[in-house]
Amino acid sequence: MVIDNDIYDRMGATWWDEGNPLNMLHGSCTPGRMSYFRSVLETRLDENVSGLKALDIGCGCGFLAEEFARAGFDVVGVDPSPVAVEAGQRHAAGQKLSIDYQVAAGESLPFAADGFDVAYCCDVLEHVSDLDEVIAETARVLKTGGIYLFDTVNRTLASKILGIKVMQEWRWTRITASPAHEWSMFIRPEELSRSLEEHGLRLIEMVGLAPKANPLRIIGSFVQAKRGRITYGELSRRLKFGQVKNLSVSYMGYAFKR
Repeated sequence: MVIDNDIYDRMGATWWDEGNPLNMLHGSCTPGRMSYFRSVLETRLDENVSGLKALDIGCGCGFLAEEFARAGFDVVGVDPSPVAVEAGQRHAAGQKLSIDYQVAAGESLPFAADGFDVAYCCDVLEHVSDLDEVIAETARVLKTGGIYLFDTVNRTLASKILGIKVMQEWRWTRITASPAHEWSMFIRPEELSRSLEEHGLRLIEMVGLAPKANPLRIIGSFVQAKRGRITYGELSRRLKFGQVKNLSVSYMGYAFKR
């Protein structure tokens, strides 16, 4: 199966719409990620982050970029999809948020070295053409001591069932007919850890990121969304994504640039 990254051009214009399948990445996923990221940043940075520069790699329509902007960071967001970038610009303007969105890929970031205090990459690494190149570019643009935040999908039986079977293949639960993910591109923690270390990023921690809802409720909610009885935003909220101990579905963490 070939991954369909063009889905972000086809569906990205209405990404903020709760009826858009891509909105599943918002509902409970954004709060779940940000809760963990805030705890890391509050521990590792001074209380006042005003003036610190944050780079959102694979920003999509700006779910996380807007959260970081509200937290006080000067945010730059890059994404290879011009449709998604335009949607992000439009939504940020409506929220009166100043975010610098640019069309660019993580494999070739259009920035000078040592320019960002924080970089983050969420729901992206399992889509890229060259993981090592993205990590190398991230390390290049981070300042020494800069923080790298991430999440991605683990390559396990659990992620194959939820991420591939439930979300893509089973006709009564699948979100879209397009293959938004390819199981072979999912990344095991030890693979990511090795790449981080090779490019000068010292891994500090990894924790699980997964639905906390009852498995039967998860399946039932997917069926309801498929039948149009609930929005995809509501589906995401019902899944109750958040930090867990188990890394078998997906995981998040952070590293420092040495």
